[in-house]
Amino acid sequence: MLDIILETLIDSVKLLPFLFLSYLLIEYIEHKSSKKIEKTLSKSGKYGPAVGALLGCFPQCGFSVTASNLFSGRVITLGTLIAVFLSTSDEAIPVLLSHPDNWGEILKLLLFKLVIGMIAGFVIDFIYRRKHTVQLTEHETHEHIHDMCKHCDCEHGILRSTLKHTMNTFLFIMIVTFILNVIITLIGEENLSKVLMSNSIFQPLIASFIGLIPNCASSVLLTELYLAGSISFGSIIAGLSTGGGLGLVILFKTNKNLKENLKILGLLYGIGTVAGILIEIVGMMI
Repeated sequence: MLDIILETLIDSVKLLPFLFLSYLLIEYIEHKSSKKIEKTLSKSGKYGPAVGALLGCFPQCGFSVTASNLFSGRVITLGTLIAVFLSTSDEAIPVLLSHPDNWGEILKLLLFKLVIGMIAGFVIDFIYRRKHTVQLTEHETHEHIHDMCKHCDCEHGILRSTLKHTMNTFLFIMIVTFILNVIITLIGEENLSKVLMSNSIFQPLIASFIGLIPNCASSVLLTELYLAGSISFGSIIAGLSTGGGLGLVILFKTNKNLKENLKILGLLYGIGTVAGILIEIVGMMI
């Protein structure tokens, strides 16, 4: 057990400098452009799914939270909301950035999720097209953003917010890595592969379910499993597509239509799973 603890600590500490620099850059960009991005999303109109998918690619779940609020006020369409959710990767990008030898995976991941988000968003809007008559006032929109930001200390400056995100993700990585190391030691890699349905086109079913957990721990877990080779590329696409971070929590809080919320949940799971399985099938054929 001592060996597992030491190995976990050493592997996790190595990531700290990269995590800090990643979050510092992310926070700087987000603070400089968040209001412009919010306005762009609310004024995107029929091009909403394309704009939403592009903005959703930005790390963390801030834009999925914003999209949930805007959708609840009928400022954006259902297709735009789904596009944002599908392209959002929560903490996956910072975790990948903390592994310099895997930076090439970031562009590949973002590209696939971007395309999936756009296609799904436009198809949904085409099918469920309707006019939204209820609009959020400017004051209400700013209140939503304030509620979102107060949880990350961004009002106290970039450095404090960066340190908080870095330490939270570091702790998640350390806990997840420790648990995985213990599980692998106790049950063995072969049995773990069976549980995760390794080498099966149906593995995305499990990954999509994990992704629905409204917490950044799910994206960290999926990313670590992918980097360890325990899940496939199709599975991480499926899991990160259903993982909208806190966006789903805010959706259920602000949108009082429970039936609609459950439909959105079902759409995310279905699209993420189907996309993951299709990627698996294509990968086997190539």
